[in-house]
Amino acid sequence: MGRILVILNAKAGTILDLGSERVRTEVDAALTGPSNDVDVMVREGEGMAHAIRTAPKLGYDTLIVGAGDGTVSYAASVLCGTDVTLGVLPLGTMNLLAYDIGLPRDLPGALKALHEAEPMRIDLATLNGRAFHGVSGIGFFSQMALAREAMRQTHGRVSGWFLALGKALARSGRLCLDIEVDGRRVSLDAYAALVTNNAFDGAGWHRSRLDAGELEVHIAEERGALARVKAGADLLIQAWRDNPGIHSFSGKSITINAIHRKRGWVATDGEITREAMPLRFEIKPKALTLLVPPGAVQWQREVPLPESAA
Repeated sequence: MGRILVILNAKAGTILDLGSERVRTEVDAALTGPSNDVDVMVREGEGMAHAIRTAPKLGYDTLIVGAGDGTVSYAASVLCGTDVTLGVLPLGTMNLLAYDIGLPRDLPGALKALHEAEPMRIDLATLNGRAFHGVSGIGFFSQMALAREAMRQTHGRVSGWFLALGKALARSGRLCLDIEVDGRRVSLDAYAALVTNNAFDGAGWHRSRLDAGELEVHIAEERGALARVKAGADLLIQAWRDNPGIHSFSGKSITINAIHRKRGWVATDGEITREAMPLRFEIKPKALTLLVPPGAVQWQREVPLPESAA
């Protein structure tokens, strides 16, 4: 891995539980080796963002981020198109990317997996030019993210999730969406739309491919309150692809326009932003080098670049 910079979120639950110095020492010991020079720092907020931004300029070969999906997504956007490899320590709430590649949730297990991991070129998606690694949603999905953020400090994880779900359902109004996928257009009255970087095609909401070079968009058609409940239940039991009220399309370029709205809330890898319409999504094939454990399913599904493109 060469020169490695590890940036840990000071507000992550693992660090608050164990103490920053203990975690820093454990990470340093686990990753340092004859061919590795490791620097470990604990930061928060803008200090963490600044450390991520400057890492490529300081000559590091690998940047490992111990945080949640939002910070990992920011790191991916910084490293997009560079030769710096990204590693992930799942210290956040969702940890979508770490979950996809099978990283253990406990710190010793995750460090062992990272120590054995190999670099893989994976796709990134972009929203209005800004790269992200996982999902981006409007309507119900953005309202859910907003409600969860509001409930995070005042309620427990489980009770807060259900309260957020109720608020999101109540606040998700009808959206008149005009959607274009690789030049094909469709218009629907919907209450949500979700764009994913590659398909969630595995059990337990996994992506078996991170390099398929394709986006998916899922539109939840507005069919009334009962249809929303049914769609929500189908999402929980992973039967949503058979739900007639959820329409899915795949392509390399997706544009979503909410008619009569100039701006809208968008939740992208857990981070909420106010975006101007239309929303333009693109796939960036093999744009990021990611450390992936040897047992990850993606190694069985990865398709190498042709020699002419390597």
